[in-house]
Amino acid sequence: MASRMVSTPWVLVVLICVAALVASAQSFRVQCPTSTITHPSNLTNVNTEPAYTGPTVFSTGSHGFVTPTSHVNGAIKCQQISGGDGYATMGDGTQTYLFAFGPLSGLADIANGQPGTEFPNVFNMPYPGVLKPGDPATADAATTAGPNPLSTFPFNGAVGLAPEVTNVVSISDISETGNTVTAVTDVPLGLPVGSPVVIAHVSTAGYNGTFTINSINYKTFTYTDPATGLAAITGGSGGFAASPPGLDGHVDPRPIMDVGVMNGNIPAPMFAIDEDDEFFLTLTNVGQIMRPDLFEQHTVHFHGYPNASAFYDGVPDASVAINIGGSFTYYYLAPDAGTYFWHCHITPPEHLQMGMVGQLYVRPRQNRVRVGASLYTALQQQQNDKRTACVSAADILCSNPLPATSNAVARAPSGNYAYNDGDGSTYYDVEYPIQIHGFDPNFHFVGMTFNPEAFAEMKDKYFLLNGRSYPDTVTSGPLATQSADGGIHYSQPLNSIINIPAGKKALLRISDLDVTEYQTLASLGIPMKVIALNAKLLRDQAGNNLYYNTNSITLAGGESLDVILDTSVPKPDGTSYAAGEIYYLYTPNLDHLSNDAENFGGLMTEVRITN
Repeated sequence: MASRMVSTPWVLVVLICVAALVASAQSFRVQCPTSTITHPSNLTNVNTEPAYTGPTVFSTGSHGFVTPTSHVNGAIKCQQISGGDGYATMGDGTQTYLFAFGPLSGLADIANGQPGTEFPNVFNMPYPGVLKPGDPATADAATTAGPNPLSTFPFNGAVGLAPEVTNVVSISDISETGNTVTAVTDVPLGLPVGSPVVIAHVSTAGYNGTFTINSINYKTFTYTDPATGLAAITGGSGGFAASPPGLDGHVDPRPIMDVGVMNGNIPAPMFAIDEDDEFFLTLTNVGQIMRPDLFEQHTVHFHGYPNASAFYDGVPDASVAINIGGSFTYYYLAPDAGTYFWHCHITPPEHLQMGMVGQLYVRPRQNRVRVGASLYTALQQQQNDKRTACVSAADILCSNPLPATSNAVARAPSGNYAYNDGDGSTYYDVEYPIQIHGFDPNFHFVGMTFNPEAFAEMKDKYFLLNGRSYPDTVTSGPLATQSADGGIHYSQPLNSIINIPAGKKALLRISDLDVTEYQTLASLGIPMKVIALNAKLLRDQAGNNLYYNTNSITLAGGESLDVILDTSVPKPDGTSYAAGEIYYLYTPNLDHLSNDAENFGGLMTEVRITN
């Protein structure tokens, strides 16, 4: 008994230490590499999409695993998002509380209705000014001078990204030739031999290109430019050198919190990547300021996405969940082209209902085929890529086999393709992501005030296209909501107006992320050609296209459809579509064509024919 009584305090000490270690492990970080094993910067420009002329060439390297050796396809893409809360405005003016994801990179693009996915040279760009509290992509200026118009906000880099002094070495590790100082030893912190170093010292008298010996026999030196971002040595008189400031994932948490708090978006920030890309997505959990009693974790689950590793799938049972004050970088190697979506997988019925849903699409290699080159030949070449080969005889689940008959369709000089079709049948001129969602205002009110919510009684009363109910669906530009912090936040950046130039084709990437309802959309006046379901091209294993024309489609929560509206064909009466005409995309379910059952609204938007 005595020994047990003595050991108990030690057990408590150990538990406290372990708890401290877990807490200290939480921190904000962000990653966007400029070179990887799959996309080595010495073989390809990771900041642009190369033309597709054939599969990447791989060889077995000295370490026994396969690496690319030439003809590297794809690039590196990065994005940073926050997990927190915010508000959205419904079509009748009601403010609705959100659990939501918000943008922490690609702010200018997202504010203009574009995906926030960026190349490394854009993402790894520290903010040049001083961020004021609040979302800088909405109302705050780049300086402290005052409000900045949303349309002129230029920043697409990662919020909070800060240069860090990655290597500090003693004077015995460097050499000087003239005013050039380089490392002469491979120092413990990893500064390679021959690397340039920047000199820093407590003195600011100016570096004159010489080393001196002080009274205690230390070599010392000073540097001419203290504005490099390096911190001067504050103690002692010994000389030290450091590598130039670099980006290593270090962040300043203040702007992340200033921007991320109450910055939730509906839909969540949009992702767009290309086949063969490597995608690095950092989720930073900033907490829910309106519910400080909650310690909600968040994850990112790519719904229907053929992910090779469960570790990055966002299902907490098989991967990880991100606590408040922490960041986690998900990694994906872009799979088959198609329209997907993503959501939080912590208590999914609750977090999806509260707004933690977003859009994702993967663009096909076929878009990168050189103008005039054969699409059929390009698809044949893809069968040599083991990761995405689609040979019907060997794989009954392949989604885009070669067309039934060979053809000579060439890559068009403009426009794009939804899938690797090999025959140009999924060509379009403009594209519009359309996310269907529904809100139960009572559930959201309870979510803002106390728990538990009444899951069994959940019933949507607001029905949304891209986070908006009619008539807000036909309002251009981001929608602003005054949040509980008194600030104006543009929480609904993506409108749902569909503009089609006369005689052109529009691709609608439609996804349904509703929790409680089936949703139907009808196209009044322009038939819909359905070309894909759940990111799979509608084609049989013999290569025959199974596309079909319809005037309405019905989706359950968790499904997606790719639909083409074609104004290049005559109307049923033989006339042509003309600029200035307006058609409607709407739901024929009258219960879903209202705002909280009180007035006209819900799932309806305009399809406008333009010049």
